[in-house]
Amino acid sequence: MPSIADLIFVALLCALVFTPLSVKLLGDAGIGWHIRTGQQILATHSVPRVDSFSSTMQGKPWFAWEWLYDVTVGALDSAWGLNGPVWLTAVVVAAVFAWLFRLLIQRGADLIVALGFWLLAISASTIHLLARPHVLSWLFAVAWFRILDSTERMSVDSPVSQRRLWVLPLLMLLWVNVHGGFLLGFVLLGIFWIGALWSWWRARDSRLEELLQKVAAGARVRNLTLVSIATAIASLLNPYGWRLHEHIIGYLSNRFLMDHIDEFQSPNFHGLAPRCFLALLLLSMAVLMVRGRELRSSELLTALFVIYAGLYASRNIPVSSILLAIIAGPRCHGPKALEGFLARMERIQSELTGHLWPILSVVLTLAVVAHGGRVGPSQLIDAHFDPARMPVKAVSFLRTQPIKGPILSPDYWGGYLIYTLYRQAEVVLDDRHDLYGAEFLKSYLRMVQVEDGWDSMLHKADPAYLLLPRGTALDNVMSKTAGWRSIYGDKFSVIFVRDTAKPQTSSVDESAATDAR
Repeated sequence: MPSIADLIFVALLCALVFTPLSVKLLGDAGIGWHIRTGQQILATHSVPRVDSFSSTMQGKPWFAWEWLYDVTVGALDSAWGLNGPVWLTAVVVAAVFAWLFRLLIQRGADLIVALGFWLLAISASTIHLLARPHVLSWLFAVAWFRILDSTERMSVDSPVSQRRLWVLPLLMLLWVNVHGGFLLGFVLLGIFWIGALWSWWRARDSRLEELLQKVAAGARVRNLTLVSIATAIASLLNPYGWRLHEHIIGYLSNRFLMDHIDEFQSPNFHGLAPRCFLALLLLSMAVLMVRGRELRSSELLTALFVIYAGLYASRNIPVSSILLAIIAGPRCHGPKALEGFLARMERIQSELTGHLWPILSVVLTLAVVAHGGRVGPSQLIDAHFDPARMPVKAVSFLRTQPIKGPILSPDYWGGYLIYTLYRQAEVVLDDRHDLYGAEFLKSYLRMVQVEDGWDSMLHKADPAYLLLPRGTALDNVMSKTAGWRSIYGDKFSVIFVRDTAKPQTSSVDESAATDAR
């Protein structure tokens, strides 16, 4: 029989694969350049060191730090189209939140409380629920905290404790090559090291029991120190060595980029997902205030860190919500009238240790994906970019043109252009902000906001085409700018070309193009 955690896994996997949520997973165009990067690596058998997608950054140093994820989604896309990357994302997300529920139950949360905290955590995480490599960091963060927390509860001399800790360097070999969130692993290691050091410092040696606790805490500090050193060495086993760490830290510490990239800005609590995070945050703080003395120092420090991280940047909300739920959930109890029923349910859940249904669901959904998303005459999986978010029709028109120069579009469309116009055209920029840097982004923002000197980027980048959202300030200015004319327009986007180019105007959208002019 499946446990509730198994049912959660199956339900999430099927919902993310078989419903319109599969399209929402492709709401970020960045997956486009991830896929093409992976396919380049598979074709050349080498990890890129310089950019090859942008006309402005062509040949300049680039850190493809998620190269292992890129290879995976590149291979899946080559085999099964966008259904492949969406399937992989669905499996990872389902595993994260099924594991979250199981951990809540294992750590002592009542069934009703576990469901409540789980629901708040997954609702808050929808703010960044996208087919991107960061979902793997969610999985690694749960595994990392689980290992550190469980070994802290065990005896230091326990062989199981020793073996589990030394799994961390092995996990780092993967984490460092799939996402820059691997730095979180070092933060958690530091938090638990400080917690062990605090326990050692507080323990007195006046009594035998406390002396043994002091000795155990000291051994824990030594073990964590050795594991941290091994994990640091393992993190250097990436294509860029220590320069990767330097690059990511420099990127995350750039104040201009952090202040102007949406996902790094503090959450806007007018949205549903941030409000769910706020509810989880307030509930967790209330629980910790009442029962905070039950927390170990490492749990308290972790809770404080994830609260700060979630309030600092909206992209941190999923990991913050998951870890907060794991820490605070078990300290909250359901109605006393249901204690007997909840205890019986928890006992039943603990006895259901098989995972037949999740395994079957993974195999069956993969079989459907491998069959083109079809079962008989029915198309069950059709992952694609949403025409309401991406310029699908405009790019279809561009593909009919003899493109003879780079295309300038908003940064959030760049990945889609890289995916659809691969080897046919270059982009001026995309959302790899660490590649383009602060000065380039300043010039780009002046252009899209039509501020003083807005046209300097047009002169420097020298694009052949401009693909812009309909009705924006830049669209209105370009329609009146000499040397440019509109060749395509629909309700969503418009394309401008230099007067020196002579592409054919789309007959289907001729009236829309006339309106744009």
